This record gives sequence, C-alpha cells and structure tokens, in this order.
Amino acid sequence: MFFNDIHIRIRYVFLIIILCLIILIGRVFYIQVFQYNKLNTLAEALWSRKLPISADRGEIVDRKGRVLATNITTTSLVVIPNQITDKERVASDLANILKVDYEDMLAHLNKKTSIERVHPEGRQLSYEIAEKISNLNYDGVYLVKESKRYYPYDNLLSHVLGYVGIDNQGLSGLELYYDKYLTGEDGSIKYFSDGKGHRLKLSEIYEAPTKGITLELTIDLDLQLAIENELDKVMSKYNADGAIALAMNPNTGEVLAMSSRPNFNPNDYQNSSLEVINRNLPIWMTFEPGSTFKIITVTSAIEEKAINLFEDTFTDTGSIRVDDAVLHCWKHGGHGTQTYLNVVENSCNPGFVSIGLKLGTEKLMQYIHNFGFGEKTGIDLNGEGTGILFKTEKMGPVETATTAFGQGISVTPIQQIRAVSAAINGGTLYKPYIVKSFLESETNSVVKTVLPTKVRDVISPETSSLIRWTLESVVANGTGKNAYIENYRVGGKTGTAQTVENGVYSASKYILSFIGFMPADNPEIVVYVAVQNAKNVVQYGGTVSAPIAKNILTSAINILNIKPSKEVMPREYTWLDTKYVLLPDVVNQNIEEAQKNLKGFKIEYSGTGEKVIYESPEANTYVKEGSTVLLMLN
Repeated sequence: MFFNDIHIRIRYVFLIIILCLIILIGRVFYIQVFQYNKLNTLAEALWSRKLPISADRGEIVDRKGRVLATNITTTSLVVIPNQITDKERVASDLANILKVDYEDMLAHLNKKTSIERVHPEGRQLSYEIAEKISNLNYDGVYLVKESKRYYPYDNLLSHVLGYVGIDNQGLSGLELYYDKYLTGEDGSIKYFSDGKGHRLKLSEIYEAPTKGITLELTIDLDLQLAIENELDKVMSKYNADGAIALAMNPNTGEVLAMSSRPNFNPNDYQNSSLEVINRNLPIWMTFEPGSTFKIITVTSAIEEKAINLFEDTFTDTGSIRVDDAVLHCWKHGGHGTQTYLNVVENSCNPGFVSIGLKLGTEKLMQYIHNFGFGEKTGIDLNGEGTGILFKTEKMGPVETATTAFGQGISVTPIQQIRAVSAAINGGTLYKPYIVKSFLESETNSVVKTVLPTKVRDVISPETSSLIRWTLESVVANGTGKNAYIENYRVGGKTGTAQTVENGVYSASKYILSFIGFMPADNPEIVVYVAVQNAKNVVQYGGTVSAPIAKNILTSAINILNIKPSKEVMPREYTWLDTKYVLLPDVVNQNIEEAQKNLKGFKIEYSGTGEKVIYESPEANTYVKEGSTVLLMLN
C-alpha cells in the first residue's frame, strides 16, 4: 500500500514536470515564432539609432514637363544628448552660431531622448551656418540632409500651387490637396550604440528616402506667363483692388492657366497675410456676374425656343417696369426697336428682362442649375465657393428679371467659365481639373492618368452652334469689339457689375469682366477676365477687361498653334478704330493689274518681270489699311 502511494506520487510529479516542459517549450516557440519581430524591434531600439533623412516631395510640372515646384537640399541640426559630455560648452557654441538663447539650446541637449531635433532654430540651415557647426566636430552633434520646397517662378501660379510648412507638409493649393501623393518616405542613417548611448564603431546602414509622386498639370506655362503679365499690367495701369484671369479648354474642363491679384511668393509666404495666401479668388470669390451671365439666359431661351434671335423684336425705351421695380438700360434713352440678336450684341438689360420673363422662373432656374451654378464645380483645389442663388419657390417677377441679366445672385469665376464652356462646346458640362497625370518620380512613367469627367448634357449641339455665332457677333458688332482679332474668329461677352458694400450697391465701384473664346466655330480655349474697382477709366467691361482678354487670346494663337480662318465675321469700325481691310489675291496677275487691285496699299517689289508669283502678307487675310505689301516678280 505504501509503495503504491509512492508510485502514484512519482507519476503525478513526473506528469507535472512533463506539463511544465510542454508549457515552457510552447512559450519559447510562441516567443521565437509569433513575437520575434516585436521583441527584435524592441531589442534593436535599445542599441540602434537612426539619424533622419527627409524625403523630397514630388515635383509639380506643367503639361509640357516644365518644373513649377521642386526641392532644394538644406541641412538641419540634430543632437544625441547621451553622446555629449560637456553640454554647457556645446550649448554655448551652438547658441552663438545659431544666434539663439543659451538656455533654450541647453534644454535641447538635456532632453531625455535618444535623438533630439533642434526645432525650429536648427532647421533648414544656410551653408555658412552648417559649415560652422560641422567645424566644431563635437560628438553627438549631427547635420542631416533636409529637403526644402522651392518654386522657381516665385509668384507665378502661387494660389494654385500653394505652399508647404517647415516640415514639408502641404498647407494650401495643390500642395495640400495632393499632399499624400507628393509626400515621400523619409530615410535614415542607422548606427549602433552601447548601453550608455555611446556610438559604437560599427558599419552604418543607409536607408534611402523615397521621393513623392510627380504631378503633371493641365497648366501651360507659356499661357500662364502671358496671363500673369496681363494681370501685372492691369493692376499697374488702373490701380485696381484686384484682378482675376482664367483659361480653360472648353472641350475637356482642363484648366490651362489661372491667376489673381493680389498674389504671393510661396518661397516667402510668411511675409504675406493669411487673407491673401488662403484665398484663391478664381474659385473662392463670389460676386454678381453682371452681363456675362446673360450668355446663360439667352442660351436657355434659344434651347426652349422662347425667342427667335432674328425675327422676334423688342423695343427698348431705356427702362422696363416689373411690378413696382423700374430696371434701367445702361444706355440712356435705350436702343429702340431691335431684334433679340441686337439685344445680345448691345447687352440691353430690359431686353434680357423680357427674355427671362418669356422663359419663366422655373425654366430659367432649371437651366441655371443645370449649367452648374449654386454648387461647387469639384475642381481639385481646396476652398471653392458655391455662390448664392434665389430659391425658385421664393422668386417673383422682379427676382426673375434681375437674375436674367446677372444681378441679385452671386457666382464664382470657375462656375462662369465652366458654364460658358458647356454653352459653346456642343452642350456638355465638364468637371474642371488641374492635375493631368501622376508620374513615378524617378522614371517619369505614368502611374495614373486623369480623364475628362462629363457631368451632363445641358443643351443641344444646334443651340450651342447658334450661341457661338451670336457671341461672335457680339465681338464683331457689339459691346465686345475690343476683343476682336483680325483673321481669327473670336466670340465673347462683356460684363459690368456694381459691387455690394454693406448691403447696398456702390455708386463708384464695379467688377468689370469679359469672357471670350476662339476659334468661334470650334473653340479650343475660353478665357475669363475680371477687374475689381479699376480707377481713372470708364467703368465698362468692354473698355477694361476685353482688351486684356484679347491680349491673352493673341498669345494663345502661337502657344496653342491656332490657325487663322478664311471666314471671319467682318468688324464694324468707328472713326477711332485702326481699320483692317481684306488683302486681295494678286498672284499670277501682271504688275499693272496688281497695282490697280492694291490701291491704297504701299507696294514693294522683289525681282524683275511683269508677273506676280508671290505676295506677303498672305492674300485674303485682314491687314491694316495702308500697310505695305511685298510682291515677288518672275
């Protein structure tokens, strides 16, 4: 009996030992297999150190690959407190070089941390300061590579590009909107230390940083430069409070150029006010559009067959009464009896009131919403405005009347240019966009391509064709004459809107605008220009903004390689205008016949003979009256 008890106890003890061994082996297996990475990382953290190397942000380039935002290499100061033996001396020397407070520097060196970045005093150091620190040759004091954002064209496209903070994080514009794409992955120099944190003389391990994605924009640098130049000139000439210019491909929604004044230098954004740097006016600013909005009214009426441009007439006496309100025309005494085509050419407010009332409140507002007003366009930038429209159910005849000629509502420039693009491109509303493709930074291979986004069809191609012709007539025969370009088909519409101050219309401050496009028969570019409170000039969009748009469109001819047209709409000239006439074709004519047909021109000859074999400028193009024509003889 006694021996049986002993055997049972031995078996229990043996069983317990076996169980303990199994648990121990299981625990070791669990640690070695399942927790290896975690424990290895924790162990490595006790004896390894990393000096950070910041990654370059991805570059931003225009549609032709020209760099708009890039990086320059600077250095930053980091310290490893455990490796610094004489902290007071090191703090004193560093404080003297950086011109900072000694106590602040000493606090950095006394931090209970493995690595301390000296921020902000030691960030993005100049070459001279970095060299002085390097010459100290102190243990525990390191200079590491740091990337700094650089914009080679300074103020150009500043609101679109945006800017970055000291830690290379995007704070506005494309830098903020696409920050996760532009931000790279930091690298490091890895080394090993003993238990007291002193550096061991072992091989360093270099972990290379990874650069961010490159953004290829829809922006054309040449066109952007042209717009920037025009805005600089208009601000100087008219001492304006502000100015806006936008260019877009109406067939895709691609933004070709965008700028506004005031602007800022993203390389030195700290010296600009937050009000300036955070307000991208072409997408943020909302204001009454004035007569440029009439494009939407007349387009809607044509689509609904509410008017016939050529047969229906309207008699303008200078004003029109709607309920208890009297709405005036810009021309004292009015335009008299005119067709609705003349109403558009003359930008006649009472005529547009009649168009709006013929169309009706619900239909007018339906088209306004379909053209994208009252909502954000969805452009890939932060800070877009929505504008303000009347609520259809609360609109009476007066609200319908004022809306028809662009008063009492507010819109953004990007909404306007998108809506007009839909009116002239065949009837399709597109989403505007600025980033065209995402490129791998090292190889420039395309990672992702952004395609045009169709929102909806708004009007028929037939209506779009007619509105293009109508707006071409506005430039040739109406208020948009100052945007006319000889030998090219240009369409457009002027706008003059009073600004609102403290809830009332200003008697002296206006926003003068023009929206134009070319070629009028097959548009490749649409341009919007607005100038706020121009001084010492007649307050009309046709006087101030139309010439600016003309200059931009003239630059676009060469930039976009737009060919002249043989079938331009002749312009009506006044005695103040420089007149252009059609140059006759005299090739294959004899000298006497050519001289007769070129009466009024100055003629120069090249070669000898009696027959003309070549003429310059090219025949059947419009040239200045009395200009010189070169004839080559056989």
